[in-house]
Amino acid sequence: NIKMIELKLSQGAKPGHGGILPKHKISEEIARIRGVSRDHDCISPSRHPSFNTPIEMMHFIQKLRDLSGGKPVGFKLCIGQPWQFMSIVKAMLATGIIPDFVVVDGSEGGTGAAPIEFSDYIGTPLREGLRFVHNTLVGAGLRGQVKIGASGKIISAFDIASTFALGADWVNSARGFMFAVGCIQAQSCHTNQCPVGVATQDKDRQKAIDVPSKAERVFNFHKNTLHALSEMIAAAGLRHPSDIKAHHLAQRLNDREIKNYAQIHFFLKENELLQNNLDDDENFYYRMWKLADADRF
Repeated sequence: NIKMIELKLSQGAKPGHGGILPKHKISEEIARIRGVSRDHDCISPSRHPSFNTPIEMMHFIQKLRDLSGGKPVGFKLCIGQPWQFMSIVKAMLATGIIPDFVVVDGSEGGTGAAPIEFSDYIGTPLREGLRFVHNTLVGAGLRGQVKIGASGKIISAFDIASTFALGADWVNSARGFMFAVGCIQAQSCHTNQCPVGVATQDKDRQKAIDVPSKAERVFNFHKNTLHALSEMIAAAGLRHPSDIKAHHLAQRLNDREIKNYAQIHFFLKENELLQNNLDDDENFYYRMWKLADADRF
């Protein structure tokens, strides 16, 4: 049933921070499936022990691809320092190992179990991170080989359309489906006392979820959101979500001026970062590209 493999470097809720599953949420079933003890918290490390540099990361991705029989392999991250992602892109060029996809997670995405300082202040918001990843891959001549997914508070049809306009090939949505199930964002996920039974292993609290009716709500949310997206695409005179580009999305700048995203934002040209005219220190991408090193993050 496994269709693809995603290597998670970081996530919007807690970039640079490992996960914690409190021991009071580890049921017998979870302990058996994950192979962990019920006597103490399950700590997920903040880094992968299989690689230390971008070059080693590319070889690990190739190893996953080989061992899985050629399944698509990519990675997910919330953008931190710009040159760190560019270092990964330089490693792609140096090794010739190109991930099949990159999922960009926004800092606004997340879970009620995240450390508050991390969820509030660390990481790059989705739109800025997505545009940066798209631009870097275009500038390195790799965009045609790498698909980009995007996640982070994507709920409505307009959220989906506007994310496509900035360069995404697909979107991941968790929050909207959580709402459909009944999540009220009580932010008590880590306490095992979710008041609506969504994020708890407590059998009594789980009774708050009537599976047949919630399943119908989730189905309707998905169906109606995609229907709204199709209507929005048709209203713009387009045929497919992939047709949505930056110039289709407009933003009011002040009470007298409106510009589309193609006018507002900077977009690199194909292979621009590979050319030898990167002496313009006023260009953010050129500065960050010169800082990037395939041998270190």
